[in-house]
Amino acid sequence: MDNHLKLRFANEKDVPLILELIKELAEYEGLLQEVVATEEILTEWLFAKKKAEVLIGECGRQPVGYALFFHNFSTFLGRAGIYLEDLYVRPEYRGRGYGKAFFRKLAQITVERGCGRLEWWCLDWNQPSIDFYLSLGAEPMEEWTVYRLTGDTLAELAK
Repeated sequence: MDNHLKLRFANEKDVPLILELIKELAEYEGLLQEVVATEEILTEWLFAKKKAEVLIGECGRQPVGYALFFHNFSTFLGRAGIYLEDLYVRPEYRGRGYGKAFFRKLAQITVERGCGRLEWWCLDWNQPSIDFYLSLGAEPMEEWTVYRLTGDTLAELAK
């Protein structure tokens, strides 16, 4: 079997795989019950509306993980950045440097596009990921708290 990781941009044919990987990540995070995405929704938002991009990692013909990202904007920098929504490497492929390869590719995309930063969130309990991010030189954002409006609360405010 080929152990060389190949990273490629996803296409519409990858939607079932993307949804499968999203559900695997959600299960790992204990949040599977929150996944409401469907193949139709992903097709619309990833490929028709082009609101996010996905990198698929493969060894041989085996999918080993994915990274889903999109552009955000920093008014202080006056330029776009890249926000990494998901990075997931299947458990049996961890420890082979694939996570670092995904980050290297994301950093290349960030620099090539002239973006000012690459950022993401991490669950507080996920110490293996935190240690990994710190090993890359990433810095936690102190004094920042994430706020969110969803569901009925969002709909009520929109009235």
